[in-house]
Amino acid sequence: MSNYTRVFQDGHDYFFTIVTHKRNPILVKNANLLKESFKKSKQTFDYEIKAIVILPDHIHMIITPKNVNEYPKIIKTIKQHFSKHIDPKYYTHMTQSQSRTQKGYKPIWQKRYYEHTIRDERDFKIRFDYIHFNPVKHGFVSKVSDWKYSSFHKYTKSGIYDKDWGNFDKNIDFE
Repeated sequence: MSNYTRVFQDGHDYFFTIVTHKRNPILVKNANLLKESFKKSKQTFDYEIKAIVILPDHIHMIITPKNVNEYPKIIKTIKQHFSKHIDPKYYTHMTQSQSRTQKGYKPIWQKRYYEHTIRDERDFKIRFDYIHFNPVKHGFVSKVSDWKYSSFHKYTKSGIYDKDWGNFDKNIDFE
């Protein structure tokens, strides 16, 4: 197994991608449980969600933890709460390795998650836009504003984004 080291730097934002086991499309169907899982983690850990999008089989988000050393625990709490309370009908059809089954894992999440320490404002903006455009990238909607499970709507209300941001059809003129 590889020797994986996470970076812990105070005062930074962190970009995460968390994916379901074998990309099982269960997250949007269980969005209320996922929201509850975030609330549960916030009862224990102090962090701000700066941007988030929930897709059927993965989540992208940027968070700023007050205590940088706690971000693995934040992710773990979200995943555990969701796993503990999800209806088995969403995962009993999924297969997994015998060792994972023996350890008591449910086939709900990939074991690891992707984490990136955001280095500067440019890096933040790239990840921020990536998060909000992701539903269009994956073909779930043709306009960013049509995806319900995104912090994009919060940022249109505050004026950060125009409601038509990411809607390239509107701006194409071939005449």
